[in-house]
Amino acid sequence: MKKLIAFLMVAGLMTFGFSNLVVAQDEQAQTEQTEQTVAPEQTEVAPAAAETVQDVTPAVQNDAKPTTFRESIKKQFIDGGPAFMGIVLIILLIGMAISIERIIYLTLATANSKKLLAGIEAKMKNGDVEGAKKLCKETRGPVASIFTQGLIRYQDGQSLEEVEKAIVSYGSVAGGKLESGLSWIGLCISLAPMFGFMGTVIGMIQAFDDIAAAGDMSPQIVASGMKVALLTTVFGLIAAIILQIFFNFIAAKIESIVNDMEDASISFMDILAKYNNK
Repeated sequence: MKKLIAFLMVAGLMTFGFSNLVVAQDEQAQTEQTEQTVAPEQTEVAPAAAETVQDVTPAVQNDAKPTTFRESIKKQFIDGGPAFMGIVLIILLIGMAISIERIIYLTLATANSKKLLAGIEAKMKNGDVEGAKKLCKETRGPVASIFTQGLIRYQDGQSLEEVEKAIVSYGSVAGGKLESGLSWIGLCISLAPMFGFMGTVIGMIQAFDDIAAAGDMSPQIVASGMKVALLTTVFGLIAAIILQIFFNFIAAKIESIVNDMEDASISFMDILAKYNNK
C-alpha cells in the first residue's frame, strides 16, 4: 500500500512537472512569435487571441469531471449534518447486521426433510431406532432436532400421544428460535424514520433562527435551510425501506421453514404409528 501511494505521488509530480514544462515551452514560443511579428501584421493579433481563448475554454471545460453517484451521496450526507445522519446510519448498519445474521442462520436451518424422512423410515422398517436417532443428530436444522426429541421419547417407551406432545412443544421452541431477532429489525425500521423526522424538525428550527438572525425572508436562506432539514427525513426513509425488504424476506423464509416443520412432523408421526407394533 505504501509503495502504491509513493508511486501515485511520483506520477503526480511528474505529470505536474511535465505540464508546467509544456506550458513554459508554449509561452516561450508565443513570445518569440510576437517579437518576430512586424507592425503591419498587428491587426491579426486580435483574431489570434480570440482563437486562443476559444481553444483554452473547451480544454478547461473538459478537465471538469462529472460528479459521481458516490460523491453526490457523500455531499448530501454531509449537508444533512453529522448528528442525525450519523444516528440513522448506525441504525441502518445495526439492522442490516442482524438481518444478514438471520439470513445465514435460516439458510443453514433449511434441510431436505423428505430425504430425512425417507432415511428414518428405512431405519424404522428394520427396527433400528438408534440408527434413526443418529441420522437425525447428523442432520442440521430444526426439523431434525424435533425428530430427535420424538425418537428419544419413543425409544423410552412413551406412547404416541406423549411423543406427539413433545414434538409440538419442541416445535414451538424451535419456531421461537427462528423468529429471534425480528423484533430488533422492526425496531430499527421504526427508529430510522423517527430520527429522520426529528432531524427535520430541528433543522427547520435552525433555519428559522437563521432567518431571524439575517432579518430578511430571502428565498435563498429559506431554500437552503429546508434542504438541509429534509435530508435527514429522506435518509431515514431510505434506511427504513432497505430494512423492510430484509424483514419481509426473513419473515417469508421463517414461514416456509415452519410449514415444512409441520408437514414433516405429521409424516414423522405416521412413520412411528406405522412401525409401532413391529
